[in-house]
Amino acid sequence: MKFWRYYLCIITTQIIIMVTVLYNIQEHQPNMGLTEDIDGKDQTLSLSQACSAALDEKTVGTLTNALSTTFGIDHCPYYVTENHYITAPLSIEEAAFPLAYVMTIGHDFDTFERLFRAIYMPQNVYCIHLDQKASNKFKLDVEQLIECFPNAFIASKSEYIIYGGISRLRAEMICMRDLLASDVNWRYLINMRDNDFPLKTNKEIVQYLKTLKGKNVTPRLVSIQKSAERIKYVHVEHRTRTQSLILKKRKKKNSPPNQLKIHFGSAYVALTKEFVQFALFNKIAIELFQWSKDTYCPDEHFWITLNNIPGVPGSMAQGTSDMSLRAVKWIFQENIHKGCHGHYWQDMCVYGPGDLKWLYNSSSMFASRFELGKYPLTVECLELRIRERALNQSEVPAILEWKFFPHYSYFREDSTKKTIKDQ
Repeated sequence: MKFWRYYLCIITTQIIIMVTVLYNIQEHQPNMGLTEDIDGKDQTLSLSQACSAALDEKTVGTLTNALSTTFGIDHCPYYVTENHYITAPLSIEEAAFPLAYVMTIGHDFDTFERLFRAIYMPQNVYCIHLDQKASNKFKLDVEQLIECFPNAFIASKSEYIIYGGISRLRAEMICMRDLLASDVNWRYLINMRDNDFPLKTNKEIVQYLKTLKGKNVTPRLVSIQKSAERIKYVHVEHRTRTQSLILKKRKKKNSPPNQLKIHFGSAYVALTKEFVQFALFNKIAIELFQWSKDTYCPDEHFWITLNNIPGVPGSMAQGTSDMSLRAVKWIFQENIHKGCHGHYWQDMCVYGPGDLKWLYNSSSMFASRFELGKYPLTVECLELRIRERALNQSEVPAILEWKFFPHYSYFREDSTKKTIKDQ
């Protein structure tokens, strides 16, 4: 009897300990429902609920990132699976129309990782150019990430990029040469930069590009139409220990080569493979590049000027495209977009959650600019929306690892309006 009493005592003690532990865990876990706390303000929301609240212009805060990644795991298959990368083409149409991406980056690894995951497809190919002045940690993190993907690579050469100078255009052209040597028979090339993000799925981007029937997209921009000063005077890149900038000289530029008319447009473009070959190796293009070296923001006239030359592969001469590849809220266009709900950086809106409705309604393929650390909800709502749309459009059965399972990690402070549960 004493033997059984002893074990009964042990079992009873273990049950009490387990109940106590479970109670404490429950007490300290965030509220998984939508009930209010004691003072009637905080509500724990799932990511989809937080996105709905942001669209309704309700204030949403962050507890943790709902779609957080597990970067740092050495084992690549584990990283790819745990972070829900798509590992097979989602349709025959997409598999037959691979894209090439030039990604020129230098900071904010967390935002880059989300961007890469959002645009990644195994049939595409990705060239990542790392700015020379990027931190060693940033370079190492990107290199470790890219090692997990056979269709992504670091550019063969690195430029020290100065905003407004020839170095950015040169960096992109390094990647273009590398991509032409790739085994992937890509159809269009798209350039990306720090803090961009897609607004459309890969299938939607492919379908849009197919409607162009081999034409390039080099959008005109009203904001830089009156930019004669950029090419009237000599501009040079200048570097010191504390800053990097473009200096405007008093010396006037000579006329453009081959009597070319210089057009001004967006630095964001979508180019056919044949056009990229022309831009890198044709005598007219090489002479324009050499002439552009001491201009201001040459990437905002180089592509569009070449695309206006009759007979160039994919040329839109006599009707340069006004199609916007990038949705941007400029500070001087607030009368059009009704303001930025994040903050402005170099006259460009860094999108906050209040900008989601505008982004959702945009017809553009991509948008600039995002910061995961500052406004995580904006990035996560777009990422969740794109992934759900991609899997809904898929012609192959979606495997479990491709689906996002967001955590409950947002909260809303709004004691005067109805809860989402009540709506």
